[in-house]
Amino acid sequence: MARLLVVDDEKSICSTIEAAMKGAGHQVDVADSGELALSIMRRNVPDILLTDLRMDGMSGLDLLGKTREYFPSVTAVIMTAYGTIDTAVAAMKSGAYDYLVKPFTPEQLEHLMERIEEFRRLREENTKLRDQVDALSEPSAIVTKNARMQKLLDTAKKVAVTDSTILITGESGTGKTLLAKLMHDASVRARGPFAVVNCATLSENLLESELFGHVRGSFTGAVKDKIGRLQVADTGTVFLDEIGEISPSLQTKLLRFLQEREFERVGDTKTIRVDVRIIAATNKDLEREVREGRFREDLYFRLNVIELHMPSLRQRPEDILTLADQLLTRSFVAAGRKPRPLNDAAKKAIQGYGWPGNIRELKNALERAAILCTGDQVTFEDLPDRVLEYTAHAASGMGGSAPAPLALTGSDVSLEDLEKKHIQHVLATATTLEEAASILGINLSTLWRKRRRYGLD
Repeated sequence: MARLLVVDDEKSICSTIEAAMKGAGHQVDVADSGELALSIMRRNVPDILLTDLRMDGMSGLDLLGKTREYFPSVTAVIMTAYGTIDTAVAAMKSGAYDYLVKPFTPEQLEHLMERIEEFRRLREENTKLRDQVDALSEPSAIVTKNARMQKLLDTAKKVAVTDSTILITGESGTGKTLLAKLMHDASVRARGPFAVVNCATLSENLLESELFGHVRGSFTGAVKDKIGRLQVADTGTVFLDEIGEISPSLQTKLLRFLQEREFERVGDTKTIRVDVRIIAATNKDLEREVREGRFREDLYFRLNVIELHMPSLRQRPEDILTLADQLLTRSFVAAGRKPRPLNDAAKKAIQGYGWPGNIRELKNALERAAILCTGDQVTFEDLPDRVLEYTAHAASGMGGSAPAPLALTGSDVSLEDLEKKHIQHVLATATTLEEAASILGINLSTLWRKRRRYGLD
């Protein structure tokens, strides 16, 4: 149950709400002015603030502003007898989660409390998961000696402080999610949530619900209301990974959100406005997708206000060993073991391999090495077979069963041809389809579709 602070200069309203909410099991404090409410919050911060809009002295909007500044964890709701659109917009911009138009019933209020509790639970879960990912996955900052990467990071720092929509392009596994997170952390939204939505892992209906939320009974299996990631991340950033995979219908709905910053949950008619920044990422050539009719041109231009292209790991050879040291240390720590260094043979193999799956493939390889390592150093033999076979093949200077590295030069080679060769290369080196999908940074269903498309079954 939640702790509520009810603020209204009409004592009868405070008493009615207090009785109803205490009857539902909530803890309730009341105040008849904004000044008294702030005094109470300094002693005991509530979970939820329920305040009237128009009061003598400090108004509800003024109270919202001070609450957001001094007590950002509080979820605020405005009560008003002046239920106009302008009032609602002003309340939302001041940080309100929602608003209630007087008179309202105890049932309406309790339903709102249930939605707020679900919203707060998801927000806390998002924060915990984000902390776990920060601690155990990629490095917390991008360290590079590569001139191209340094220029990219300089640009990213400049645009991070703006609210412009960003499109990050590049191959799978290059660190697009990490770059998006770093930009969020460097922005004025850093104290807000950072929500990640992988557009390739969910069906169209589930992805729509994940983004916008739904109301109970809107479709089979919708047994209760769900708050979407756009609403959970209010005042923060939403990172839409693999944006090139969304359906035409969902493209239309996303375009409307980018234009208006408002949406309706699935099965609902109530319009919700949120203040979030969108960062999207793709490993596809979206210009080509537009030309071939698979991606809306107007959505592409809405997303591509500023484009940042992540170079592949093979284009950053001077960074490979630094990244390997960071990722290997994290792998040992995650496995509960004392970190061990790479020996010279392992370093040479890591530097010589092409890493078609980029940083994600390197991370997986070193996680495996940390588990298999039995000595004081990580050896050549602790690395995956595909790395060993490639190294042996390169050392022999002769043809063999090991696949050749990808040829990435030539003006007559299309991006689609490169993708086909890349997938073919990974399929030939991986021992299972699951491993190939992991290296490529896609799920099994996406790999299956691409194999069918390129005739690689």
